[in-house]
Formats: sequence, structure tokens, C-alpha cells
Amino acid sequence: MKILRIKTTVLLTACFLGLSANAQKSTNMKHTVKTGYAPVNGLQMYYEIHGRGGMPLVLIHGGGSTIESSWTNMLPLLSAHGEVIAMELQAHGRTNDRNAPESFEQDADDIAALMKYLGISKANFFGFSNGGTTTLQLAIRHPGLVNKLIDLAGSYQREGVIPGFFEGFKGATIDNVPKKLQEAFLKVNPDKSRLQVMFEKGVARMVSFKDISEDVMKSISASALIIVGDQDVVPIEHAVKLAHVIKGARMIVLPGPHGVCIGAVEAGSAYAGQADNGQPKITAALIEEFLNA
Repeated sequence: MKILRIKTTVLLTACFLGLSANAQKSTNMKHTVKTGYAPVNGLQMYYEIHGRGGMPLVLIHGGGSTIESSWTNMLPLLSAHGEVIAMELQAHGRTNDRNAPESFEQDADDIAALMKYLGISKANFFGFSNGGTTTLQLAIRHPGLVNKLIDLAGSYQREGVIPGFFEGFKGATIDNVPKKLQEAFLKVNPDKSRLQVMFEKGVARMVSFKDISEDVMKSISASALIIVGDQDVVPIEHAVKLAHVIKGARMIVLPGPHGVCIGAVEAGSAYAGQADNGQPKITAALIEEFLNA
């Protein structure tokens, strides 16, 4: 494991919580956006393409999230440097459900199918929270597709979250989903029954989550950057373990709770959705330095 050395002067301290016919394009002086739905393994998967040029960077949202709730503050920063692709996974946001459980493995296969649909043979991947675990599965199941990976607060073992995390799913109801995540879902998909389906499938996935074995994790050959908050759902100790198990991985610890460093809405009332806390800009700079190294 290597600690990433940065040029920017910052203080580093030590999951559920071709283009389709109907594709649309919007432009402004700063950035170009294309949106569409891709037929992917029985889904109509919603995706967006921001910016252009270079190897694509693919963003994978957290559990219960949408593109907007995870990535609103990061998209303009990252797409200023090249093409960025974001999607909504099974039963999330604008993407429909199918008659099958949701799993990290299936999400990885769906993303790989989306890349094939878009004609992309290799990309960089950045996953947040549950999206971080999905990113690990992409590197395991589709190694030829992954150039570099960034895992923000994603775990590969049940012990890789704070005590009581999994117990919290017993008897959970939709009221346990943070209000800001519910609002973000309903903003892009006002069907409350689909919000309930997303919740139920997300809970079932977490209840049945099984560790990824150390031997399988050691098969990851892509360059990796592990990021975690010092008050995160994923303890620093697990992030260190993850950075050790992936050969040559780098690691960064940033101050704050879950999602603060990207301005995600679940970051907490003091930070939720705020780009002006400064961290999204720092995080974007760190990511660009890693990708360009």
C-alpha cells in the first residue's frame, strides 16, 4: 500500500445509509451532457455522459441513491477534465426493476453490459459506498474493462462496516431511509411504489451480503485508490486492510462522515449536498492526480 502524495496543500486526517433513440443532448458553455436508456440484461438503464475526451471515468452511486444525490457536486469538476459516465442501477432512480434480486455481482455485470452498449472497451471506475463494492466486483469479474479503480467507502467484508450496521436492517422500514435520499429518488421517479421496491431489494442485498475472499481480492490487477472518511461507515482499519490486499493500492483518509468528500446528500445535515464545504474540489483534484499518474 502507498499513501498518495498530493500537490495540493490539504490536511489529510486519519450502504444503503449506440446512444438510444430517445437519447437527449444539452449543452452550455462549460459542458456537454447526453442522456439515454440502454437495454441492459432486462433493464432499461438510465445513463448520462458528461464532458468529452480521454479515457472515460465511470461513476457508480451508493445504495438507495441517484446520480444527483451522489454526484451533483462532482460531475462538473470531473467532467472538466474529460468524459464522465454515470448511470442508475437496478431499481434505482430512472432505471426499472426486473424479476431478480439485486446483487453487487449483477450490478457489475450490468455496468459491463452498459459499457459494451456504449462501445467502451476500457475505462476508469469510481464507486461510492455500495458503488465501491460494485467497483471491486467489476475489477474481479471484468478485469479487462477496468483501467484504474477508485473505491470510496466501499467494503468487501461484513466486518468492514461500523458495529451494528447489518443489525440495523432487521425490521427496517422505508422510514429508515434518509429523507434526502427518498426525496432525491422521488424527484426523478415520483412512483412511491418503486421507491418501496428499491428499498426492499436494497435491504435484501445487504442482509444476504457475503464476504469476498482474500484470494479473490488479490486477483485484482487494476491500479486502485482507496478513499475513506475519518468518521465513515467504513472504519479506517478496513480501508487500510483493503488497500493492503490489492497489490500496489494507494489510500487517502479525508476528514468527515460518509460522503462529505463528494458532497453527497447523505453526508449529514451539516454537509449534505454542499459543494462549498471545499471537499469536493479537493477530492476531484486527488482523483485527477491519481488518474493522470
